Amino acid sequence: MHLKNFLICRFSLVHPHRITHRIAGFGLSEGRIIGRKGEKMNVQRYRKIARVTLGRSPADLVLKNGRILNVFSGEILPASIAIKDGLIAGTGEDFFGKEERDLEGRFVVPGFIDAHLHLESTMVSPNELVSTAARFGTTCFIVDPHEAANVSGADGINYILNQTSHSPANVYVMLPSCVPATKLDDNGAEFSAEEMRQYVHHPRVLGLGEVMDNPSVISGDKAMFAKLCLFEKMMIDGHAPFLPERELSAYALAGIRSDHEATSFDYAREEIRRGIHVHIREGSAAHNLRAIVEGILESGCNTENFSFCTDDKHIEDILREGHISYNIRLAISLGLDPVKAYQMASINTARLYGLRQLGAIAPGYQADLVVLDSLEEVSVSSVYFKGELLRSDAELRIRSCPVSLRHSVHLDPVSPKSFLLPIRLEETPVITLNPGEITTTEESAALEKCRNFQPELYPGYLKIASVERHKNSGKIGCAVAKGYGLRGGAVASSVSHDSHNILVIGDSDEAMAMAVNELIRVQGGYTLVYNGAVYDTLPLPIMGLMSDEGYEEVDRHLQHMKNKAHEMGVPEGVDPFITLSFLSLPVIPELRITPRGLCQVGENGPKLLKL
Repeated sequence: MHLKNFLICRFSLVHPHRITHRIAGFGLSEGRIIGRKGEKMNVQRYRKIARVTLGRSPADLVLKNGRILNVFSGEILPASIAIKDGLIAGTGEDFFGKEERDLEGRFVVPGFIDAHLHLESTMVSPNELVSTAARFGTTCFIVDPHEAANVSGADGINYILNQTSHSPANVYVMLPSCVPATKLDDNGAEFSAEEMRQYVHHPRVLGLGEVMDNPSVISGDKAMFAKLCLFEKMMIDGHAPFLPERELSAYALAGIRSDHEATSFDYAREEIRRGIHVHIREGSAAHNLRAIVEGILESGCNTENFSFCTDDKHIEDILREGHISYNIRLAISLGLDPVKAYQMASINTARLYGLRQLGAIAPGYQADLVVLDSLEEVSVSSVYFKGELLRSDAELRIRSCPVSLRHSVHLDPVSPKSFLLPIRLEETPVITLNPGEITTTEESAALEKCRNFQPELYPGYLKIASVERHKNSGKIGCAVAKGYGLRGGAVASSVSHDSHNILVIGDSDEAMAMAVNELIRVQGGYTLVYNGAVYDTLPLPIMGLMSDEGYEEVDRHLQHMKNKAHEMGVPEGVDPFITLSFLSLPVIPELRITPRGLCQVGENGPKLLKL
């Protein structure tokens, strides 16, 4: 393997006091890729580690004088931790090691688990995201790569698996279930049950990713059940916003065991009652934690069936707030018992997904540890992965992206005429944004009938369009939007869930055309047009979803454009890019825009509206 095949970024695994053998620059020993049940404990390995447990041999590392959170008993106990071969050999006082480190009374908790995320949404390469989030204590990521699959199919999934095969954290995959999300989507690839079969026995595949096509589940669609049956003995994640009680029961009957779409405690409790584990989501656009945790506190609801997830969180928000650490901190600040918050960030998720080696500080568990200065503030002092200290100033070599995934925008240049939107109805449906949420509200407006809607004549209203970019089909759907607030230009994105066509919103056809053509030029990304010119662009050349630059460069572009977008009128409660990216997803209520036109999402699924 030649170094020219790798890009270099800033993260690695090092033991605090010795140089470790490195394979391909990743700091991991060959043959130590961890599957869903962890490394096999054979008798030879047991005997070696047990000698440490019994006090007969030195540990590789002893972390002394810590205050350890026991997620099983709910206690915080003064103890040391003995680590051998990446596992916890024991906790207590009478251990000795080749190396010993005094924690000086700091707290030690299990490494945090993100129960559901689309790492493509961070806009950086997979290992760049993992290395950044790990600094904040996240040592396990349960990834649904359906963004990559919708653009590039199995090649996109293989990219995620290959990129994360030697990450400084545990990265598991839930296979995308709905590619495309619905039959109304125009995406770049399909992913059938037959194609999924090759991944079923992959050691890092845990099951089937979020099942979004609720009507197909509830109606017993054969193609859908071919996927569900393939994973009947594995984990199946859900995506079930606002299902009525009977339909929610039918959804659970199909074997779906988790959901992250609950936006209220009442709905979350209905899911819990049906055996559906709730991942409480707190990301860049969707902020559901406060409502659900406040409901837990008011009701006294058992927290064993709750976990934390980010779903979609931009890299700059991770740098500013933290990752799962932010969810924990916010939950504690609302009054949740810290022990319960840390259980929700670790053992609850590990048990749900059958990750028997993760989520606790106890003999035989992987030594994924977070050392904290403060339990309530979640102030991270240091992080250990498999018993080795993570350091942000060391190198991690990242595999470069295949050339085939770097040219995914197949689209001829557009013109202002591409965005003509005739107004023919007495009452025109309007996509209305809900600040802090990814749901929208269906409203209507009495706009004057005309050949082409011109937003500059209607304060508060904008034109939004979805431009098909995978097959150069020429499909462009246009609609009216409210609540985005932009004036004086346009914003465009090739990140538009889940089919990832080019989504553009603006107050003039000229600005919208300029923005789309800029993304064609750079093969995907985010761009902002202001006052008749391109103000700034963040290229995302990897499938039109991710950058090949480091997080610093991504953050610089994003902050520059976000600040300008807010100056141009985008409300503070609306993320100019990630909120926009969800306005094309026809499985979330109530109105969405697709290349085929305006889509209404209700209890019976999505349907196109005539304008």
